[in-house]
Amino acid sequence: MKDWLTARDLAQEDLPHMPATERGIQTFAEREGWDTHPTYARKRQGRGGGMEYHFRLLPTLAQVAYVQKHMTVGALPEVPPANPGAPLVQGRPGVERDARLAVIAAFELFERGLRLNRQGCLSVFCDKYEMGSIKVEDWVKQTIPTVSRRSLMRWMSIKRLGCVDNLAVDRSKARAGTGVLDTANGGKVKAFVLSLIAHAPQLSAAQVRVQVEDEFGPTLNVVSKGVQKSIAVPPPRTFQHFLKGLKENHTVELTKLTNPDKFRSTMALSGVGTLRHITEPNALWQIDASPVDALCVDGRHAIYGCIDIATRRTIWYVSRTPRASAVALLIRKAILAWGVPHTIKTDNGSDFVAQDTKRLFASTGITMELSDAYSPQQKGHVERVIKTFQHQFASLLPGYVGHSVAERKAIEDRKSFADRLGQDTAEAFGVSLTGAQLQEAIDQWAETMYAHAPHGGLKGKSPFQVAAESTARIRTINERALDVLLMPVAGKNGIRTTTKFGIRIDHYHYIAASILPGTDVFVRRDPNDMGRVHTFSPDQGTYLGEAICPELSGVHPETWLKAQKELRSEIIAEKTAEMRKGIREIMKGPALHERALRNAARKVPNVVAMPKREERHETPEIRAALQVGTTPEPQAFSPAQKDLHETIVAELTAPAGNVTPLRNGPTPAQRFRSALSIEARIQAHEPVESEETLWLLSYRDSAEYKVQRTMFEDFGDQAPG
Repeated sequence: MKDWLTARDLAQEDLPHMPATERGIQTFAEREGWDTHPTYARKRQGRGGGMEYHFRLLPTLAQVAYVQKHMTVGALPEVPPANPGAPLVQGRPGVERDARLAVIAAFELFERGLRLNRQGCLSVFCDKYEMGSIKVEDWVKQTIPTVSRRSLMRWMSIKRLGCVDNLAVDRSKARAGTGVLDTANGGKVKAFVLSLIAHAPQLSAAQVRVQVEDEFGPTLNVVSKGVQKSIAVPPPRTFQHFLKGLKENHTVELTKLTNPDKFRSTMALSGVGTLRHITEPNALWQIDASPVDALCVDGRHAIYGCIDIATRRTIWYVSRTPRASAVALLIRKAILAWGVPHTIKTDNGSDFVAQDTKRLFASTGITMELSDAYSPQQKGHVERVIKTFQHQFASLLPGYVGHSVAERKAIEDRKSFADRLGQDTAEAFGVSLTGAQLQEAIDQWAETMYAHAPHGGLKGKSPFQVAAESTARIRTINERALDVLLMPVAGKNGIRTTTKFGIRIDHYHYIAASILPGTDVFVRRDPNDMGRVHTFSPDQGTYLGEAICPELSGVHPETWLKAQKELRSEIIAEKTAEMRKGIREIMKGPALHERALRNAARKVPNVVAMPKREERHETPEIRAALQVGTTPEPQAFSPAQKDLHETIVAELTAPAGNVTPLRNGPTPAQRFRSALSIEARIQAHEPVESEETLWLLSYRDSAEYKVQRTMFEDFGDQAPG
């Protein structure tokens, strides 16, 4: 946002309660006595002269309109760490903190100079933030969609006390591990449930609840706000959420105990105007990039330049292609040489506004200030110093190709067509430097020639002299932490999922025994050792350790794998020891179904139901069913049946001595009588010969036996005995 404006600039802004013409602004300024404020009015430098006015001289409504039009929430102020020895807050909590600090800084800028009290400024700012009238960067708006006066006042109080880390809040983890079932009975309920699902993973939430109720009774002991009290066993829905969390957090251990085959096959270890009022070093840097006007043997490189506005010192970094990593390395080089800046201004190039670059700035407490699109004049200092480099030094380099197409054509035309025939570009321009040699040459030029040359913007002093005379305190940052933040990530987003083979990166597997299969990790690659990577939690807030690829590290794969397997076994054994103990305790007691029945029996009421009045209900079908098993009345025989019956009765009743057999062997009636005799002995449990038993079995299947049996059953006692 531009603080100093001319009368023409104010007229172009078209602000409320302000004239719309340059002459009208000048008349308004004379009437209001703006020239009598030496702090907010000054003479304009450059051709034409005139006056410049600070926007804080504007009326209140005009100030509000101008600030909301040009201010962007998302730039972080200088934040001294609450505890210099404490680790940096990263991940989601760090984003929460940085977003709150950005809102605080925007409000402080918004209220400065307004003719309103604090409550009025808070109301106007919060309302305009809510309506979207204030420009807000996407990451800030996503983190803090709305701002209330009470919240903003609380944040400013925390910052004023120097406890900025207290602004870092991770709501997703604020209540982790504090649930009723997590803390009930001093953690015994959680241990019991974990052992229970390890012993019987098929149990539903309702069944687990029954087992907990049987083990600990109908009430559980919990501590709420420091007071111990008893509560009823939670409903099955609570157990569902609790079991889901346990299974997610203990997937590997539970699989090891409940499904050893699956564990072995899937989890067991197998193998990122003027600025003269800027008088202190590191108050403001400007950075930009441009192709070098000279070729190298490995192609044309880009030069990234950084200039400190107060001292005009410069830092340079040569990169083969424009990329965000080149910006990060330039910032690293400058921080190690000069210290941490308060603000860095750059343009909207993709390498400067990349998410990795923004996160680096936020994590190091640097305010990123973006110039408007197609407005190189807003970062004119770095534009000019790059031009100085190109004209004063790049033109001296072998392989110089000129500052323009016309100049390049003129250089080519210095040689005759015969001399140029058959030559490539390198031969035509005398290319001899590599990228590394170019970097070394530029560093020497910046440290010797440019740093010690008198500078017009420094009143004839050199950048080295101004920096040496400064007594301002320099903020430094731990080099190791800076190097870690600059390490390249794996793939596009750095996220990998650990498998039983380890962490796969570019067809290689990196092994870390302490990271269990199924764990998502954020991976940073060690640029000095391709066989080593550093792993963090996905939010980058926790360091998990390093992982090694034996193939790339020169370690014997079998030896390394064996050692990691042993370490993994120890880790899993330690994690499952308590669950194994719980399983043994459960198996010592009653079976699970007995526990469930016992628990249900306790709930059965001790009440006997009174007898109910009854009446008999009948239908024809019911009456017919009642007759099953009774002997029906005999039916009259037909003439043929009667003759056959009389013949059989005569044979059965005739004395044996008065009958002349008509055929050899026993008659059908005699064979039937023999069968009846054998059956009677079998029913009486008397001894029966095996031959008789076999004969009876075969005889029962014959038609003769069935007919004799039917006739015998029809006449009952009339049949011969």
